[in-house]
Amino acid sequence: MNTIKIEKNNTLMVAHRGVSALEKENTLAAFIAAGNRSYFGVEADVHRTADGKYVIIHDPDTARVSPLNVEIRKSSYDTIRGVMLNDIDNTNGRCDLRVPSLEEYIKVCKRYEKYCILELKGAHMDDDISNIIEIINSVGYLEHVIFISFSLDNLIRLRKQLPNHPAQWLTGDWKEEYKNYLLDNNLDLDIWYGSLTEETYAWLRSVGKKINVWTCDDPAEAAKYVKMGVDYITSNILE
Repeated sequence: MNTIKIEKNNTLMVAHRGVSALEKENTLAAFIAAGNRSYFGVEADVHRTADGKYVIIHDPDTARVSPLNVEIRKSSYDTIRGVMLNDIDNTNGRCDLRVPSLEEYIKVCKRYEKYCILELKGAHMDDDISNIIEIINSVGYLEHVIFISFSLDNLIRLRKQLPNHPAQWLTGDWKEEYKNYLLDNNLDLDIWYGSLTEETYAWLRSVGKKINVWTCDDPAEAAKYVKMGVDYITSNILE
């Protein structure tokens, strides 16, 4: 029940959905596990509920992580909070394993002085972006948040309100046309580690982009990217 330590040099480690190899992903238990270790940041995923609240969960429903199938965007905050999540061994019964609110996640990161690597899941409209920023500001922690998303539209909407705030576009592959996505929208890159080549790395560095690789749990693979010089490695277990 511990992380795998690696020689990370100047690379910063991000706990994927918290330390999700040790505690249930995207729960306060996983975030606190990261807080008590040397991670730079804690990654998490935010969705909007039917009644306009914001909760931390990866999937659009609870089916994979609990005995119940509750759809986030069609359910109230109170309904979602009533769901008891399964533990990492798939047993159910830990009353502390619930879907956290966005505010709870931010507060844990602030308490343990970790950066929030916050993924905007699904489609977030302009008012959603405003509300998320307002919640983070209410905790006084916006300067310690890095936004990420697979949705370029989400990041374009973010840029309307936060033109220069740290933000990373998520992708599983790499194509030449992606260069314009980053340049036109002032974005850094968060890419699946297996898709990052030396050539792509060199181009990203030539235009001053930061590089995050996800989700690498193999120490030997991680060592390659530490040597390459990436800024961040996101992992379930490596520290």
